Amino acid sequence: MKTLSDLRAIKEKARKEMAAREQSAKYRVVVAMGTCGIAAGARAVMSAILDEINKRNIADTIVTQTGCLGYCDQEPLVQVAQADKETITYGKVTPEIARRIVVDHIAGDRIVSDHVFMQT
Repeated sequence: MKTLSDLRAIKEKARKEMAAREQSAKYRVVVAMGTCGIAAGARAVMSAILDEINKRNIADTIVTQTGCLGYCDQEPLVQVAQADKETITYGKVTPEIARRIVVDHIAGDRIVSDHVFMQT
């Protein structure tokens, strides 16, 4: 990379790759990271999810964050969405439960029913 146009080309390539990845993702995982979520441990939950996904080499899942979902008493909250299926919101998620969500729900396609807060 020697010029600004080289940098722009790299940026455009990365943007296209990210867009393609999002379209091909089977699951979208969203961790609520509002102040209430962070205070309840959402950062550790996010780290556990990312670690478990990387450890298991799962490539068809997008992990993002959002602000407060409005259910502060259930924080940390994790939503798992899959095309043409209901979105599952897990409440009071610990790092251990987060790892179970990755193993059971994302890798195994089995909802972790004992931690479901809401289905929409």
